[in-house]
Formats: sequence, structure tokens, C-alpha cells
Amino acid sequence: MKELAVKNYKSIEGQQMGEGGNQFTVKPVIPRDEVGKCSVNFMELEPGNYAYGYHYHEANEEVFYIISGTGIVRTPKGEITVNAGDAITFPAGADGAHVIRNGSETEKLVYIDFGAVTVPEIVHLPDIGKIMVISKTGMGIYDEK
Repeated sequence: MKELAVKNYKSIEGQQMGEGGNQFTVKPVIPRDEVGKCSVNFMELEPGNYAYGYHYHEANEEVFYIISGTGIVRTPKGEITVNAGDAITFPAGADGAHVIRNGSETEKLVYIDFGAVTVPEIVHLPDIGKIMVISKTGMGIYDEK
């Protein structure tokens, strides 16, 4: 990051992401072109939606802090329910695999996604048998095998 900043998730313009009817909003605390050693985004998920799909990182760790709503986190050990005020950590490697979805039928899920940034990075997407390779110049998605 290039400078000290204070940001409020209500005033940051979000970017809609997703596919196949699943949508979520990413509101960067640190703009993508300024990310150095850590990435921080406010995330918003409407009821029933999930963010990014089930995945794990080879090098990067992540932490989610729940601001409001109820999240259901799929992990290798089963589902975990998280609520406002909870933080959940995901280590690098297969043991840190995760996806979060909004567990409410009426309330938006809002959380902060903190992540280390190591490049190059390989992200495994086990449900679809793919890997994502991230470099300083771009990214690509490939068959795992």
C-alpha cells in the first residue's frame, strides 16, 4: 500500500463479481494496483450467495472478520457458522480450503477479507479440478492434472 488510509465499507464503490446467478460485491480497502504484502477487501453477499468458490492457497493465508449477518463456511472438516464479531482463519494448504456463503434468507452478509499476498501463487479449486496461477503480470486457470 502506498499511504495511510481510513475507509468505510458504506462509502466504497463495489465491483460485482460472480457467475451463473451467484453474485457478490468486492469493495477494496487497498486498491488492486496498490496491494503490496496484504490484501484487504470488504465483501457483501446477498442471501444464498457465496464468494469465490471452494479453494485453497499454496502460499497465502486469509482471515475473515464478520461485520454483520451470518456466514456458513465450508471447510475440509465440515461447515462452520460465523456471526457478527467472529473471525475465522484459513492457513495456506489443503487444510485451509474454504468457501463462505450467506446463511440468512433475509440479511446481507458483510465481512472483511484479509489476505497475505505472495506472488507467484497457486490457488487450487478442487470442486472443478482446476488451479489458478497468479503472477505479477496476470493470472490463468488450468486443469489440475
